[in-house]
Amino acid sequence: MRFPLTSLQKLLLPLGAVLFDFLFWQEQTGLNLLLYTLFVVGAVLATLPRHAPVWRSGYFQLALVGTLLSGGLVVLYGSFVAKLACVASLAMVLGYVNQPDLKLVAYALLTSLGNLGRAVPAVVNQLEPPRQASLRLKRTWFYVRLFLVPLGLLVLFHVLFSLANPRYEALTASFLTLLGDWFARVFEQISVPHVLFFLLGLALTTSALIIVPVHFFADHESRFGEFVRRQRNRVASFAVRQPDFSTKRFQLLDLRKEYLAALAVFGLVNLLLLVENLVDVNWIWFGFEPEKGFNLTQFVHEGTYVLIFSILVAMGIVLWFFRRNLNFYAPGLRWLRLGATVWVVQNAVLAVSVGLRNYYYILHMGLAYKRIGVYGFLLLTLFGLGTILLKIWQRRSAYSLVRLNALAAYAVLLLLAGGNWETWIARYNLQTRFDTLDLGFLLNMPGRMLPELVEKRAVLAQIPNLRRENSDGTIDSVGAAKAQQLLDARVANWLHDYQAEHTWKSWTYADARAYEQLHRIGLAAKSDGASQTAHVQFLLPTSAPK
Repeated sequence: MRFPLTSLQKLLLPLGAVLFDFLFWQEQTGLNLLLYTLFVVGAVLATLPRHAPVWRSGYFQLALVGTLLSGGLVVLYGSFVAKLACVASLAMVLGYVNQPDLKLVAYALLTSLGNLGRAVPAVVNQLEPPRQASLRLKRTWFYVRLFLVPLGLLVLFHVLFSLANPRYEALTASFLTLLGDWFARVFEQISVPHVLFFLLGLALTTSALIIVPVHFFADHESRFGEFVRRQRNRVASFAVRQPDFSTKRFQLLDLRKEYLAALAVFGLVNLLLLVENLVDVNWIWFGFEPEKGFNLTQFVHEGTYVLIFSILVAMGIVLWFFRRNLNFYAPGLRWLRLGATVWVVQNAVLAVSVGLRNYYYILHMGLAYKRIGVYGFLLLTLFGLGTILLKIWQRRSAYSLVRLNALAAYAVLLLLAGGNWETWIARYNLQTRFDTLDLGFLLNMPGRMLPELVEKRAVLAQIPNLRRENSDGTIDSVGAAKAQQLLDARVANWLHDYQAEHTWKSWTYADARAYEQLHRIGLAAKSDGASQTAHVQFLLPTSAPK
């Protein structure tokens, strides 16, 4: 498939590949991701026609705002979630540019990936010689053959002169040695990994700037509607589009039987869930205090996962019963909707109970990534339960629910990208009220939280149980003195790595601020002669980072 390139695209493709190689080769991710993202977004917008349909797509505008926002958060914090949000947002932008009618977030991402598989071959095909080049090739081959005769005579006379004159042989040998050394130095500078990295940047830039229409996912999405429609096809009547006069395996009362089954499920499970919610409300909603020896980890981990799974199963059951004509069963639809609504509300109460379990774990054991992730998932769960109510009362289709919940998931991803979670986790966990602290978990965090750990290092001596997990999974107890040594080593290593490896391309505000704070703390302790009393043992770099 040949895909003609415009003059602007021919200029932007090599420029983008060189920019990608310059910004990311042997660099960490930071400011470079924002710069490359701005280049791609600017190039895509510049190549779009003024009246392109994508300008009227609200999903494209949302993804574009999310791309710029997450790119700024990468420069601000440099967290993994911010980087993921930036890459995903940029891929969504490219997907919506490819197919402006798309609505599903997942289909936009898949369309962007599909464009990668089609844009690169389309550009490679541009390298094929045109059909009119056959005459030129024949003419070139004629001159090459003509040049071979004097070249062969030159080699012949060179051999003869070398055999006849030793000084000529020595002179030509030294010249050929110098020429070989020059070629060797040139080829030493060529790095195979670097060449492959450049080709990767060229492929990514090509997939971003060259839009080859991918219709598969847009065509698949076009089959779905926002609302459930009554199924009137496949009946024995010429009044429908697709009549079916074959022998029927179902009876006329099958829909009523399905209604009775759904009513029984909602009624019985509502009673069971009511008991569970009453127990949780009475047990953990008001004045919960774990008894001595109570396994809070099992209470939170296993209980949370089981309850979340039960909520997902409940949502699946509602989707199953309200998938087709049961939405239009007039004799019992009111009671069916009422039972399903009560079930959804009770599942929302159950989700609040899960959030309280998570809260009690944070209150007594400390904060961690999973605990934050649980609250993000619960937000999506509550939103999903709300969309289930829309399906029940507005006859929304499963496609509508997937579309709305995918947008909610994207919003939660941007929300998580906006948090400086490592610093907040360290600040919360370094409290003397905790009896146990996972020191290894804190030391393995990104370096931007180290100033918080250094400023509160005195707290380490007041926490009775400090522990660290080894590479083999075993857990060791850490004494107060050893904890100070581990902290100093971690700070010294990070300062050294930051000075040696970080350049302006991978600059982030959080890392730069952490470096300045640690440098200032170390200088203050060194000038005051208080390195022994303040336990500031880490070494300061001799110069500023690049």
